[in-house]
Amino acid sequence: MISALNKLPDGTLELTITIPWAKVSESYQKVLEELATQATIKGFRKGKAPAKMVEEKLGKQHLYEETLKEILPQIYLEAVKEYHLKPVVNPQITVNSLTENKDWQIKATTCELPKVDLGNYEDNVKKALATEKIWVPGKDKKAEPENESQRIDKIFKTLLENVKINIPEILIQDEVNRMLSRLIDQTARLGLTVEQYLVSTGKTSEQIKNEYQNQAKETIELELILSSIADEEKIQVTDEEVQKMIEAIPEEEAKKTFQTPEQKAYIIQLLRKRRVIDNLAKL
Repeated sequence: MISALNKLPDGTLELTITIPWAKVSESYQKVLEELATQATIKGFRKGKAPAKMVEEKLGKQHLYEETLKEILPQIYLEAVKEYHLKPVVNPQITVNSLTENKDWQIKATTCELPKVDLGNYEDNVKKALATEKIWVPGKDKKAEPENESQRIDKIFKTLLENVKINIPEILIQDEVNRMLSRLIDQTARLGLTVEQYLVSTGKTSEQIKNEYQNQAKETIELELILSSIADEEKIQVTDEEVQKMIEAIPEEEAKKTFQTPEQKAYIIQLLRKRRVIDNLAKL
């Protein structure tokens, strides 16, 4: 296997991978034999037809597609290891060539977590939270104190405006796709199609996508910034704190779903983020 890595200006990674025909042929035979055990062809018991007949029935194009699915995970992992990458999204696969008796070539597009330059984030937040004064002839009058929600909004706005971070486009698109999936699920639960929802809001699908694009970028930036601050401040969350949060969930079934390592990791991130916000609000 031969691979090449190209890093785009926004941090997107393109892995071009060439797969030797010998490996393709080997995997092709494996896939054909596997499918032959499940194939039903007239005149033969299920799984007993000759591989050649199964090949003719299924067609080489379909078998090549199945072969690619068989090969992809392994060759992608090998390329990732070769370049010591730590991808954070599933790769987008583009087929460059899929020709018989020739090496195949695919492109896998992914990205790592972008670097975050926090700069003087504490000073910037302090300035933003400083009590503003309204000048009145003859006296100074303090502005009305902000509530917690207003302070948090101001903190977020300040961080987004001042912290330097370059978000790979593929990371934004991954989040947009998640948001669109949630929209489809939500409209389905309401008994609506996405088209009906768009009519009710007076927006086009393009407008929704643009809105989601901006929201996704801002959400990702904020998550990465808060996570970077938590790392810099060495904020730790104990098992006891995680369990306490789980115990606070009223529904017993819901409690069980949060006992998995993945869900506990999610709770840890929530608690770390909350502590960062609390600390910034006190500046």
